[in-house]
Amino acid sequence: MGYIVIRLSIGGFVVSLFALIGDLLEPKSFAGIFGAAPSVALATLALTIRKDGPQYATIEARSMLAGAAALFLYCCLVTWLLKRVHLHAMAAAASALAVWFVTAFGLWYAFLR
Repeated sequence: MGYIVIRLSIGGFVVSLFALIGDLLEPKSFAGIFGAAPSVALATLALTIRKDGPQYATIEARSMLAGAAALFLYCCLVTWLLKRVHLHAMAAAASALAVWFVTAFGLWYAFLR
């Protein structure tokens, strides 16, 4: 139970810190970007290092990088589908999931297994 409280506290602090940084930058949409994934990833890595050691955290960090690359391609494709093809948001997001899946598992298969 104590580990969960520590994890939530660190995660909340880091999310708040990144949200503050994002709020200070222009455009204001950075607040959402900085408040989410990077802060949660850093908090998770810090706790993983403490609990399981740096070797295991290295593996987790490589997996996070593969996931970030897959998410980047997914976001680029969704943006393109929304702006150029004029699909509805749900259709664009659902149809781009295949790109995320192939990228994430392709990178895992090629480099991380």
